[in-house]
Amino acid sequence: MNKQKDLIRSILISIAVSFSIFCIVGVIHDITGHGNFSLGNYGFTKMVAGCVIVGLGFGIPSMIYNNENLPMAIKVIVHMGIGCVVNTVVAYSVGWVDTPHIGRAVIIVAMQIVLAFLIWLCFMFFYRKEALRMNDRLNSMKKQ
Repeated sequence: MNKQKDLIRSILISIAVSFSIFCIVGVIHDITGHGNFSLGNYGFTKMVAGCVIVGLGFGIPSMIYNNENLPMAIKVIVHMGIGCVVNTVVAYSVGWVDTPHIGRAVIIVAMQIVLAFLIWLCFMFFYRKEALRMNDRLNSMKKQ
């Protein structure tokens, strides 16, 4: 049951991060477009569905970190590899990447991958700090 709770929590956090980034980028496009940012042909609906899929693409594979038998490098490659592939496929599918301009498309995909790794680093530092706090607490309890 604990693994199910962890999976649901991970998926919800990933979807929330995906929606947050979507909203921030949407506001940036609206501001830089001087209020002329518009989506037709169910573009918004497709992008919202894309956010959910990207959240699932990063949230579900994060469960690999529960496997203590794998080295951390393999865990990161599997988690981020699956997440970044899902993100790239969704980005092309829903229109986050401008396909006619190859140079711009490569830059956008690279920025998405860098952002994914920055978010991963933030979570890694958070959980590492939490583990250190827990270890300190356990050590202080042993001394008493």
